[in-house]
Amino acid sequence: MGGRDNVADRPFKGGMKMRFKKAGLSAVMIAMMLLAGGCAGGTQEAGAGVQAEEAGAGAQAEGSGAQSPGAGAQAEESGAQEPGAGAQAEATVTQAPETESDQDKGETTPRTPDSEANEQTPVYADEIKDGVYPIKVESSSNMFQITACELTVKDGTMSAVMTMGGTGYLKLYMGTGEAAGKASEADFIPYVETAEGTHTFKVPVKALDMEIDCSAFSKKKEKWYDRVLVFRSDSLPPECVAGGNVTTAGSLSLEDGMYTAEVALTGGSGRASVESPASLRVEDGNVFATIIWGSANYDYMKVDGGKFDLISTEGNSAFEIPVAVFDRNIPVIADTVAMSEPHEIEYGLIIDSATIVKVQ
Repeated sequence: MGGRDNVADRPFKGGMKMRFKKAGLSAVMIAMMLLAGGCAGGTQEAGAGVQAEEAGAGAQAEGSGAQSPGAGAQAEESGAQEPGAGAQAEATVTQAPETESDQDKGETTPRTPDSEANEQTPVYADEIKDGVYPIKVESSSNMFQITACELTVKDGTMSAVMTMGGTGYLKLYMGTGEAAGKASEADFIPYVETAEGTHTFKVPVKALDMEIDCSAFSKKKEKWYDRVLVFRSDSLPPECVAGGNVTTAGSLSLEDGMYTAEVALTGGSGRASVESPASLRVEDGNVFATIIWGSANYDYMKVDGGKFDLISTEGNSAFEIPVAVFDRNIPVIADTVAMSEPHEIEYGLIIDSATIVKVQ
């Protein structure tokens, strides 16, 4: 029995030893393979058993490793956004309001004057009678405020004295700022201070209704700023036009009576409208037009220094205003009550003489 037990034990013991030896050999081989894999830069050449054992943990480890680059990518993206933020900061600095004077606060890139006049044919000195006239000037920058202007026409040339709304500019140059930087001091136009302390500049005017480049030198910033000016011919008195080129009731020989004519609205935001054709009344050689707006939001109009109230409180806003000239833009002001506070808006009216029809 003992022999059978010994005999029975041998294979068992021998098998266990062999298994332990195989297991030990496998462990050594696995360790060597893992070391070799580590030395080879992490190549995954392990046995099937090792892969089976490491499938879960290894997959998790790879998953963690895969997330790390993602986190790094996010970090890089955050870093990539920082230059963008810096660019925004630079843009903010570039566009930051200038504080060279009250006039220059909020200075931005120059714009083209919002004027119908700059689309018209230029008017030159030989088309205007010699004289001195008040004239409206449009500026490309609301920081370059011109509160009043006087046009002088003499011997085929024009000049204008502009009264400024501030004292932030020392001199002007009739050209771009780039050209001003290369010009001599003799080419610059210095300001003249009035008894009231305002600044004026006397500038040459090549033509009306034409964009004229002008640059202004900042007193505080000591740099040139580009501007564009438009001197409006439609703001001049009709009688100043030379050669009788103004179309009036007299030139058309309009008799007293009632007429209609097409009317176009200019200026404003472009959303307002007036009815066309409009009714015209001619009396003693004077013309009056009934202007009916597209809404009931206007409570008075101003034309040529006069104020005109509503002619009816029903329906859309309607006014009867004087018409000094046809076929030219007539500057008008209409006061709107559609906003939180009443607000005067500048418009223009052009009445087409070719469409005048007598109705009675």
